[in-house]
Amino acid sequence: MSLLERLEKSNLEKTAPPVGPAKDTYKELRADLHKKVIAELSGVQMSPDGDMQEMARKIEALVMEHLAGLNGGMSRLDKERLVEEITNDAIGYGPITPLLEDPDITEVMVNGADTVYIERNGSLILTGIKFRDNDHVHHVIEKIVAPIGRRIDESSPMVDARLPDGSRVNVIIPPLALTGPTITIRKFYRDPLQVDDLIKLGTLTAEMAEFLEACVKARLNIVVSGGTGSGKTTTLNVLSSFIPSNERIVTVEDSAELQLRQDHVITLESRPPNVEGKGAVTIRDLVRNCLRMRPDRIVVGEVRSGEALDMLQAMNTGHDGSLTTGHANSPRDIISRLETMVLMAGMEIPVRAIREQIASAIDLIIQQSRMKDGTRKITHITEVQGMEGDVITLQDLFVFRQTGVDENGKITGRFEATGIQPRFMDRLEAYGIKLRADLFAGGYW
Repeated sequence: MSLLERLEKSNLEKTAPPVGPAKDTYKELRADLHKKVIAELSGVQMSPDGDMQEMARKIEALVMEHLAGLNGGMSRLDKERLVEEITNDAIGYGPITPLLEDPDITEVMVNGADTVYIERNGSLILTGIKFRDNDHVHHVIEKIVAPIGRRIDESSPMVDARLPDGSRVNVIIPPLALTGPTITIRKFYRDPLQVDDLIKLGTLTAEMAEFLEACVKARLNIVVSGGTGSGKTTTLNVLSSFIPSNERIVTVEDSAELQLRQDHVITLESRPPNVEGKGAVTIRDLVRNCLRMRPDRIVVGEVRSGEALDMLQAMNTGHDGSLTTGHANSPRDIISRLETMVLMAGMEIPVRAIREQIASAIDLIIQQSRMKDGTRKITHITEVQGMEGDVITLQDLFVFRQTGVDENGKITGRFEATGIQPRFMDRLEAYGIKLRADLFAGGYW
């Protein structure tokens, strides 16, 4: 006889005054109810247009039905908590479900069963949320990775995945993670940020946004550079929104995160090897394939390795207007990183030839940084001007200059135009784009 049945029988026989369940009893009751609900839901057919709210109502009804004989055994708050926890386990992501639904939380970090941190307003906060045990964390991990065809086990203990809303997920489990299974979720806004949102957040100014929109429409090749968590993908999304709707866009990503709103978008996603170590499809494979798909624009979520060579070759062979991101701390650093990544392609290419490829392929570098107060700012918009000897010459067009920190710990500073016009102004004019004469005048906002 299950714990639930014993409690129901005890209540019906009224052998003792009812009391609220003890902590261990509550856990057993929750586990018992969870099994019963899952078993009953397995035979429930959802309507074609059914949603999670409909399923949540069914779960609540089932739980309350099973608890009907325990009116004196549990308080109303305990019952509501039980319904919420079982619902989160059944159709959500366990105890972190409320965190994922909170729009003010930007990152969720599970460091084993007993420790969950969040990032809110740029600050890390320890929550009181706990999983039952490591198996409970594994259950949530499986719910995340299974729908997108990824696997996680001792032979493949690390995985990159995504949630249905595009939020980025990284998972690493024992024996590599000594503190227990670890989940890091970088949340995306349910409605992708638009350029006006970035202006309000202080990421860039209206003048910089006007310039970047012109560059995208004039089909310049752009690299967004920055560190981890600096907002590169968000900026790439915003840049992609400037692409005209009559162009064919092919995106290439490790985990599909870009949220383009144009109609003609083909999304390609890499694939890890199977259990036998075969069948992997890399970013480089996809970049080479998308060249045969008649793209007007190629958008690569991030270049990390040898795919940089294929990306540069695409930019140099008629695929203007390509966009990508890369990890680096400055515009000069991303040039060095691209050189290294090209060498990772396994081809013996002279360094000068690589630099010539980079200089002719890339028109603009957007450097983004996550400041100490948690805000994200575009710190440099830099033109790649060409080669002088063996050196690629760069010229800053817009920069952010930090002036200090206020009493609340917020970064203070200003965006400045350096007063130098880019060399590609004639290219903008060829596309019928005329920028304000004072846009590049030295000054600050």
